[in-house]
Amino acid sequence: MGSPVTGAEGAPLAAASSTSPGLKPPTRRSTELVLLAFAAGLVTIALILVDANQEKELTIQILWLGLSFLGVLTVAHLAVRRWAPYADPVILPCVALLNGLGLVMIHRIDLAMADVALPGGQPWSDAAPKQVLWTAIALVLFCASLKVLSDHRTLAKYGYTFGFLGLVALVLPGVLPSFIAPEINGAKIWLAFGAFSIQPGEFAKILLMVFFAAFLVSKRDLFTTAGRRVLGLDLPRARDLGPLVAAWAVGVSIMVLQKDLGSSLLFFGIVLVLLYVATERAAWVVLGVVMFSIGAVVAWQLFGHVKIRVQNWLDPFEDARDAGYQILQSLFGLGTGGLFGAGLGGGRPDQIPEANTDFITAVIGEELGFVGLSAVLLIYTVLAMRGLRAALSVRDTFGKLLGGGLAFAVAFQIFIIVGGVTKLIPMTGITAPFLSKGGSSLLANYILVALLLRISDAARGPKSTPKPRPQQPAIADQFTVMVERPK
Repeated sequence: MGSPVTGAEGAPLAAASSTSPGLKPPTRRSTELVLLAFAAGLVTIALILVDANQEKELTIQILWLGLSFLGVLTVAHLAVRRWAPYADPVILPCVALLNGLGLVMIHRIDLAMADVALPGGQPWSDAAPKQVLWTAIALVLFCASLKVLSDHRTLAKYGYTFGFLGLVALVLPGVLPSFIAPEINGAKIWLAFGAFSIQPGEFAKILLMVFFAAFLVSKRDLFTTAGRRVLGLDLPRARDLGPLVAAWAVGVSIMVLQKDLGSSLLFFGIVLVLLYVATERAAWVVLGVVMFSIGAVVAWQLFGHVKIRVQNWLDPFEDARDAGYQILQSLFGLGTGGLFGAGLGGGRPDQIPEANTDFITAVIGEELGFVGLSAVLLIYTVLAMRGLRAALSVRDTFGKLLGGGLAFAVAFQIFIIVGGVTKLIPMTGITAPFLSKGGSSLLANYILVALLLRISDAARGPKSTPKPRPQQPAIADQFTVMVERPK
């Protein structure tokens, strides 16, 4: 996806437009509503299967839960119909299906953990009701985002402000004391305020994407000028490497201060993709990957938590009862699931630590098998492709960069998660969008979806034509009359 040639006012000269001026395209909102009803139906059936396989009494409450889920989604649909009528009709149903499946799996894990003795004798606290509450709050924020942001190009005016806020949110947990920013599961990415906690990095990724998109649009010529040619690559000039060096420094700082490999990799990957989309030059990607690899190797040599993650990736059996236990249980669960899985409610998610957060995809793989997990990944793929389609079709360069970054962030995040669970890459500890338990992730990702729908609405909507100005007749054509001055 490359940047288009822009005119004097920043609008592409050759924009993709599916409609002629004056003709309104179909909104496809009815299609969206049907797909949402289909998603709610699948979620209800999945809940019934979970309870049936766990030998729970089937009551009318399950149907009410399904209808409530459909009702909340209908409110979101009405918000899209009102404030983004031409948005892509597939994006919201994909998100709803992933969100619903996440609720089902979290409920399934609650049932499995109800009889498990926790350290200290504390009872298991059900996470599904809290996740339902967070879903409702996230959808309210989703509707508010659509209403407040009537034009995505408005965000470009506040790009530097968003960039500053994003950096503060990203680095803050790593520099604050432990009573405010506790270390949980080896990572320091949370801010705790009593019983309430928030993960600022989830919001930082959106703020920083807005900043980089606005910055690259305003400074595009700076990055398209080539320096020396080395091994067939036109490398950038040394004085133009500032943003890439800054992104590299922030990524390594996250890895060191917060002990969070996932956010570091996600942040730096987004920056590289935005640079490539803006410049169409592979040299930025190659240079960025080399810089990140060098930083990762140095961090592996100097910091113990990075060394442990890499060692668990290379040989989890070396410390199978402690450090490697989590990834081994994940692999055993995936192996038990086989091709078609043990069935919803038929697995042993209580044997996988952090099953409802970092390793929820392993639970899906065990109970739905390779086929079920592949179907979930396919939904993510469709979501990312529809987002990229909107980015390609929108008529302004900022929208193209921002939409491409948002869609890539979803796809890259699920790649990092599944790659860690399957031992393709070192385990990183970030959540699967819409699937995993967590309020911060849901809130941030529903804002991300609202931005994608806003960009999609601008891309699919009718192209507005300026109103013709009334033509003033030339002075030579004016009717004149001679007036005699009274004496």
